[in-house]
Amino acid sequence: MVKIAILGFGTVGSGVYEIIKNNAVNISKKAGQEIEIKYILDIRDFSSHPESHLFTNDFTKILKDDEVGVVVETMGGLHPAYEFTKSSLEAGKNAVTSNKELVATYGPELLEIAYDNNVNYLFEASVGGGIPIIRPIHQCLAANNIKRITGILNGTTNYILTQMFREGKSFDDALSDAQEKGYAERNPAADVEGFDACRKIAILSSLASGRQVDYNKIPTEGITKVTLEDVKAAGSMGYSIKLIGYADINENSEVFARVSPMAVPNYHMLASVEDVFNAIMVRGDSVSDVMFYGKGAGKLPTASAVVADVIDSVKHLQKSKRIMWNDTDPDNMISRHCIEGSFIVRTLKDTDTVLSVMPDAVVRTGDNEQNTEETVFITPVGLEDDIEALVNEVGGIISRIRILPE
Repeated sequence: MVKIAILGFGTVGSGVYEIIKNNAVNISKKAGQEIEIKYILDIRDFSSHPESHLFTNDFTKILKDDEVGVVVETMGGLHPAYEFTKSSLEAGKNAVTSNKELVATYGPELLEIAYDNNVNYLFEASVGGGIPIIRPIHQCLAANNIKRITGILNGTTNYILTQMFREGKSFDDALSDAQEKGYAERNPAADVEGFDACRKIAILSSLASGRQVDYNKIPTEGITKVTLEDVKAAGSMGYSIKLIGYADINENSEVFARVSPMAVPNYHMLASVEDVFNAIMVRGDSVSDVMFYGKGAGKLPTASAVVADVIDSVKHLQKSKRIMWNDTDPDNMISRHCIEGSFIVRTLKDTDTVLSVMPDAVVRTGDNEQNTEETVFITPVGLEDDIEALVNEVGGIISRIRILPE
């Protein structure tokens, strides 16, 4: 029998508890031995819980208990999650987490500590919730050099953009709807400003490149400036707008990563991903493009990925799986100034003005709902700085949306 401790009894932690209790027999068969919850760490009062004896607010009790073989960190945030995880690994306990911020910030250090102590630090749930992605990149696609990762990594923003595109709602109305349904937090900044997706693409690109990608250096733009008119304009040109986490990895393991709203061609597989669903496309040099799709968040989907890592940890209690990437290298990230791209642009200038500056632009004209004449056009592909300079030369710019690279 292996005993585990759950740190944090919020949405994900309580989901882990439920799954282990409800599926105990099946989980034990897959793990090769019985798994039992011995502790649940939470500072709140759970004296009325049916298993109140499991709860403690003293982490030291967990740390010093040699019976605890796996520590499940579902607290969120950096502190004290970092200190608790580090101490657990140093004490020879396996650690499992759903904490994307912790993995993105301290991943190399914690993975190194795990390896040095012959235990595992697993984090499948930190990126795709219930979608398997960490293990496939590390194992199933191990024969490939990963060239690109493109993902709809945040269910909240995808729901909002779907409502704007499908129901014609404004951003504010779609956000309110998402909050009413429980898809968005009261303070939705981490989602709508792109921070959540940024940390996730940092983890994925670090794993794929083998070198730490600092999420603080990833250009990140959320969806708060995307308007209903932008969505309609993109639709008229055959595109859907999605918040995309994107990373290109070259032959020297150098990475360009970005999070921003992008216009996705309607024929592209990501264009059909709607509501709270997530999807991640991985391009390997041998396998080409593969896509992982499903609910990227939620209590039980995320908890299921956590429990899968618990099972994996139990099966490898005395053997490190050696998931590693090197610590931050200041020269491993490619500057945005070296990147090519194109845009869908809305301007108050006429077609002749647009074509006089960019003869290769694809132009559509029409009236918006305010009956103000505007021109919508697609720029040619070129260095982004050069294209943005040409767009500014056209003038009268209402908005510009980056187009997903081919």
